Amino acid sequence: SPEEISEIEQLAKTNDIGIILAPNFALGAIIMVHLAQVASRFLSSAEVIELHHDKKLDSPSGTALVTVASMLEARGEAFNKPPKENLTDARGQEHDGIRVHSVRLPGLLAHQEVIFGAAGQTLTIRHDAFSRECYMPGVLLAIKEIVHTKGFVFGLDKLLKL
Repeated sequence: SPEEISEIEQLAKTNDIGIILAPNFALGAIIMVHLAQVASRFLSSAEVIELHHDKKLDSPSGTALVTVASMLEARGEAFNKPPKENLTDARGQEHDGIRVHSVRLPGLLAHQEVIFGAAGQTLTIRHDAFSRECYMPGVLLAIKEIVHTKGFVFGLDKLLKL
């Protein structure tokens, strides 16, 4: 929650230590969010679909929420409101014009796509994690950087200088 993040940030400051809080350690996922930010400046209609294993408790995922927040920040205004739906929440949860859909099924690990739409075209940015080993390069990057870090860093995108 924002309150918990603020508390962690204060701990880093008070204790003069480095803390890196990363919602996702998969470098491909970090790049996906960055590319969605870039596209958000130019395309005003978007939806996010995140798919995870059936044991995942949160919905939408933290990565989906960070993606939406990053897209809104990059855009500087709300996205186009989707058309009215006849069945409440049938088209996902709406966040300032961005619909977020969550799927939980056996056989999945972690997948997310951001779909942008405009007249006569769509753009899909997708990340798929098929094995947890995809998180290790991000974990190793955070471990390497934490010894040189003072204060609070939210997200590996800062370490990658995106």
